[in-house]
Amino acid sequence: MRTASLAIVLILSAVVAIPTHAQFMYCCTARTAAPPGVTPVLYNLPNGHGSEFTQARSTAGVVDATITLEVRDDNCIPVANYSANDMWLEKEVAAGTGNFTACIGGTIADANTNSEGVTTWFAPLAAGGWSTSRTLVVINGSALVTNPGLVLRHNSADLNGDAVANLADVPLFAGDYFGAYAFRSDLWFDGVVNLTDIARLVEGIGATCR
Repeated sequence: MRTASLAIVLILSAVVAIPTHAQFMYCCTARTAAPPGVTPVLYNLPNGHGSEFTQARSTAGVVDATITLEVRDDNCIPVANYSANDMWLEKEVAAGTGNFTACIGGTIADANTNSEGVTTWFAPLAAGGWSTSRTLVVINGSALVTNPGLVLRHNSADLNGDAVANLADVPLFAGDYFGAYAFRSDLWFDGVVNLTDIARLVEGIGATCR
C-alpha cells in the first residue's frame, strides 16, 4: 500500500509541476507591424474574404497591422510547434466599443509556432461586427498579460454582429450614412461614411460563417 501511495504522490507532484499557460504567458509577447501612434482598422467578413492584415486602414491610408506572437514557457524558452488552434484574437470587453463577433476558428493564428516559438496573423479573419477597443491575443483561453492588448480596431459589412452580412445590416448603415459619423459604417475607414463605404457594404452582402 505504501508503494502504491508513493507512486500516486509522485504522479500528482509531476502533474502539479507542469507549467500552466498563465505561467508561461508572462514571457510571451505580441506586437503589430503598425508604426507607433497609428491606429489600424481591419475590415473583416464572416466568410474570411475581408482584408489581409497588411491592408488594414488608418486615417493616413493603408497600414501593415500584421501581428507577431512569440510563445515562451515559464523559463522564457521558445515553444515550438504550439498549435494554431490554441492561439486566437478577441475583442477587449469594454462598454460601448462594439459587437465584434468571430466565426468558429475565425481568428486563430496563421500557423503553429515555428522553431523560435513565433507565429503571426496575416491572413483575413472570419469575423463580423465592429470594435473600437483593443485586440487581445489569447493563448488557450487566457489573454496575454505582457500588454493591455494591441491597438487594432475592426469593422465589417456585418454591422449588427450576427455573423452574417445581409439586408438586416442595411438600415443600420443607412442611419449612419444620413446621420452623425459612426465608425461602424466607415467600412473603408477614411474618416467619413460615403460612397466608398456603400460599395464595400454591397460587396459584403451574403457573407456568412463557413
